[in-house]
Amino acid sequence: MAPGTQATGPQRLDDFRGQRREVQQGGRTVITEPGRIIVRDPGGQAYVRHNEVERFRYGARDIQTRTVGGETRTVVIRPDGTQVITVMGRDGQLLRRIRRDERGREIIIIDNSYRDPRAVGGFFVALPPPTVRIPYNRYIVDAQEAEPEVIYDTLMAPPVDRIERRYTLDEIRYSPTVRQRMPSIDVNTINFETGSWEIPPDQAAKLQVIADGLNRAIQQNPRAVFLIEGHTDAVGNDVDNLSLSDRRAESAATLLTQHFNVPAENLTSQGYGEQYLKEQTDGPSPINRRVTIRNITPLLNGGQASLPPPPPGTAPPR
Repeated sequence: MAPGTQATGPQRLDDFRGQRREVQQGGRTVITEPGRIIVRDPGGQAYVRHNEVERFRYGARDIQTRTVGGETRTVVIRPDGTQVITVMGRDGQLLRRIRRDERGREIIIIDNSYRDPRAVGGFFVALPPPTVRIPYNRYIVDAQEAEPEVIYDTLMAPPVDRIERRYTLDEIRYSPTVRQRMPSIDVNTINFETGSWEIPPDQAAKLQVIADGLNRAIQQNPRAVFLIEGHTDAVGNDVDNLSLSDRRAESAATLLTQHFNVPAENLTSQGYGEQYLKEQTDGPSPINRRVTIRNITPLLNGGQASLPPPPPGTAPPR
């Protein structure tokens, strides 16, 4: 694929179902389809993974990839000379994401190679639900009703409860009570066609106020990281819904970059399918079909969200 081009191909789940392959690995069911891996563990919990590097290709002048010692380093070079460096491990896990400016100065945006000594087991972290002391409508903000300043304030808001340690990106992705430490913004006004993740042009403007808030927040802290979550209603099967929600979250992140110039490296996306319903119904639900945005920087750095941006080349605090 040429630098700067977007991946082409199916934009509907119907085009993928026939290409899925299912295998058993160590008691887990692993389902692969173009661009996604869905894993269901023995307890029935399922999650989806995808490679985010493709999202960085937009507008790139050059893309270089090399593998050394089991780590794959992809360097996306932009027309202004800045670079986004993504380092992946043998198993496809993101290890580090770095922005390097045209003068060679680096900011480490995500250091996913660090694991806190207090971490136990795999990616799932079981914490008690947070104690929320702010009004509910400021903890989970409805983007359709909120003023732009409320959107920005939510994107910059501190955790609602104490952050005990640094969490890896995977711990944040797959542990709901970790994510719940941060306020969030729900966008359920984007009308996706059934089984599709393409955002029609007339829907793009609905993300304008979110994009403005994100750009302001990233200007304030260039190392900020925002999670774009995709959620579906309970119609259909869980595998379809995981894949669909993940692709819709990625579409929203892509649109934020391509239409509104939100830096791609400051966004990460994850789909959750029907796992976190706001409205408890098995039927169609616009409330459940939503995109959620939250600032996960305090979770990545152990609650030090109020610190000023580090000098270029400085690693995140350990």
